[in-house]
Amino acid sequence: MEKTPHTNFTNEDTICAIATGTGGAIGIIRISGPKALSITDHIFLPHGSRSLLERPTATIAYGSIIDERHQIVDEVLVSIFRAPHSYTGEDSTEISCHNSTYILQTILKILTHNGCRLAEPGEYSKRAFVNGKMDLSQAESVADLIASTSAAAHKLAMNQMRGGFSKLLKQLRDQLLHIASLMELELDFSDHEDLEFADRTELSHLLTEIEDKIRHLASSFQAGNAIKEGIPVAIVGQTNVGKSTLLNALLGEDKAIVSSINGTTRDVIEDTITLDGLMFRFIDTAGIRQTNNEIEQLGIQKTFQKIEQATIVLWLVDAGRLTETMQEIRDRSTALKDKNTLLIINKCDLLNDTLQKEISLEIKSLPYSSIFISARTGNNLDLLRHQLVTMTHIPENIEQEDVIVSNQRHYEALCKALESILRIRRGMEAGNPTDILTEDLRDCIYHLSDIVGEVTSSDVLQNIFSHFCIGK
Repeated sequence: MEKTPHTNFTNEDTICAIATGTGGAIGIIRISGPKALSITDHIFLPHGSRSLLERPTATIAYGSIIDERHQIVDEVLVSIFRAPHSYTGEDSTEISCHNSTYILQTILKILTHNGCRLAEPGEYSKRAFVNGKMDLSQAESVADLIASTSAAAHKLAMNQMRGGFSKLLKQLRDQLLHIASLMELELDFSDHEDLEFADRTELSHLLTEIEDKIRHLASSFQAGNAIKEGIPVAIVGQTNVGKSTLLNALLGEDKAIVSSINGTTRDVIEDTITLDGLMFRFIDTAGIRQTNNEIEQLGIQKTFQKIEQATIVLWLVDAGRLTETMQEIRDRSTALKDKNTLLIINKCDLLNDTLQKEISLEIKSLPYSSIFISARTGNNLDLLRHQLVTMTHIPENIEQEDVIVSNQRHYEALCKALESILRIRRGMEAGNPTDILTEDLRDCIYHLSDIVGEVTSSDVLQNIFSHFCIGK
């Protein structure tokens, strides 16, 4: 990858875009760039004597937007942000108008007629990054913040946007840069073979410390990705054991068809709920049984694909068909390997205490936790919800200083940085020359710098910001 510093990117255009969604009373249009103030001032008729150009930063002016015929389009408020005190670091304005599609599109048309161009997806955040208002990991957290659908995902994005992750990465990079500079000094004095600026014992201790921190960050990705994307939960079991009834009960709506006829569910059904600030993605799968029906067979194949993708598996059991179900679970032990599996004994409302005890003893041979519920009556569903939250192993309270990685790109960069650290270790043990050790150190520094965008190529930046919404 070409190692191009982000300072090479320039912003000469003045851009505009709608920054608000449909619905609501107010719509906002953002303008940013070198001519933001002058273009906005040209189409703005103030309800007072001062033009926008005469007003200080962080002020709001009341007036009207006028078209080329000097006809009033709407009465608006214009917020003024002078560089560098704006989101993008450039001169910027925000026009707050009535949230009419016609009004918004008309104002955009007037702006583009007067020298603006329509912004690309994520261009405002990209300019904020280029102008040093935030690093790349913080910019990416803006998109995560907008997309957050649960309290935990929101808190995770806010923590990253505040820069806790960036601060930790900077500390690691500074330590590695210090070592690299000492080792490069050794190269400058290569004629003196006994000269060693970087103490190898100290270097080994420092590498161990940095390796532990990078491993900890990388290992947090599983929890971070689950918080961000939602925890996938597969509801599986034989036909007609109440899987669809359970899904409907958890969702609080009739999402899945409930029928006494075996094989009713022939495709996966997915929906989400939030429990204790965490989003769970529930998947109701086709019932497992021997069948000659080709469509049902395809549904059962999908069931095992979903088991593979799930973080948590809820294996639903009909208390009256326990023996055959236990054999089925044993037969599928490979598919359940490394899965967080909960055995749910359904229809407990039909069992007395003696039968429940007998079933509890019978399922003890299976290596899974279990719970008795009634999907039909709702008995023990609150206990099941609590158990689901516990099974995620995600901290109940994510504090501001907690650093949890939730971005796939960051995770991959951390893994590559860790590989570089391990190469340095092996190289030191093998007695590799200083120039090779230094190259591996630089490689590790590069991957950590890539996360915050200090060496990221223009192609990577384009790919990242193209997934942002327009107006952000």
